[in-house]
Amino acid sequence: MAQHSAEDVLIKQVVDRLSATFPQVPSDTVTSVVAQQHSRFEGRPLRDFVPLFVERGSRSELAKLAP
Repeated sequence: MAQHSAEDVLIKQVVDRLSATFPQVPSDTVTSVVAQQHSRFEGRPLRDFVPLFVERGSRSELAKLAP
């Protein structure tokens, strides 16, 4: 359980970083994109790099949405 708690903190940091990187995208959209990317890894046993993969995937999606 501590693993998921630490992961949740890292995912929140991803949201914060991407919100700062894409200020023109509404924060609700950033949060939604990150949640969508994060859900792709649900149930996967190896969690160490999940926040990194979530950030990369989210950054790519948000770049498409940014004007």
